[in-house]
Amino acid sequence: MATFGKATFDTAVYAASRPTYPRALFEYVFHFHGSSSGARWNTAVDLGCGTGQATIELTRFRKVFGADPSAGMVESARQALQSTDVPQGQVEYVQSPAEKLDFLQPESVDLMIAAQAGHWFDWSKMWPEVARVLRKDGTAAIWNYSEFRLPKYPNLTPQISQFFQGTDVKGSVGPYWQQPGRSILDNHLVAIPDAGEVVPGAFKDFTRSYFTGVHHPHLPSTQPVLMRKTMTWNALYDYFRSCSALHTFLEKNPEDKLHPEGDLAMRFWKSLMRGAEEQDERKLEAVDNVEVEWPLALIMVRRA
Repeated sequence: MATFGKATFDTAVYAASRPTYPRALFEYVFHFHGSSSGARWNTAVDLGCGTGQATIELTRFRKVFGADPSAGMVESARQALQSTDVPQGQVEYVQSPAEKLDFLQPESVDLMIAAQAGHWFDWSKMWPEVARVLRKDGTAAIWNYSEFRLPKYPNLTPQISQFFQGTDVKGSVGPYWQQPGRSILDNHLVAIPDAGEVVPGAFKDFTRSYFTGVHHPHLPSTQPVLMRKTMTWNALYDYFRSCSALHTFLEKNPEDKLHPEGDLAMRFWKSLMRGAEEQDERKLEAVDNVEVEWPLALIMVRRA
């Protein structure tokens, strides 16, 4: 995504503010991968790896690559790796687009993932590249979390959606998302085509799973939410500030920072807290905790 490649985009703040993926999600993917008698655990690749949050969860594999088109993200991932106990050389970060993985040999990968990145890929090129690099019985897993929810305060959901998806160019970040990626994310990856439709005969066991709980009842066969976090209201504000569309909004509307109640993110944050205070009938502090959930969609497929 173009915003992440800008020199003005703070990758350190982004890394610190993003929610982490639960171990249960990786175990779900690993179980799918291991359920094939031909599964191997040699090489894994994280596409659109960003700062490497998901990459280091793949160390069940002997060799792990993280690939991202942004030099800033790759450098941040390399720096973050230095503070882990991952054995030297097991994880390697490469600057590369997902659709053209020249650093990988044909049929060399056992597991390929894309965590919060697949909505930016060109899948007419991506599925053929996946077919090229995956070994027989290798697995591809693509997941995205969508707009957050506050399960204790469902009455605030319309306000959250207005901030992230509204059309008001002065009161919403909705018009500032890069498209069509954001719409693909908001619609739970249904726009990503079935792998077999793009490369007939190359794949098997294509599945879509929706860990969305009660938040999106229109989706088929929904499962309980996997991705949740207890965080302070302060931390929730930091999460808003890591939003790429907010970054673009503030670039386009520099005068917004002069608003007497703070910029758009601050005003949204204060409004959510006021709504929570009305329900709780008490004053909330920025250091108080709040439960946050992220509905998540997951696509998995195996190389035939």
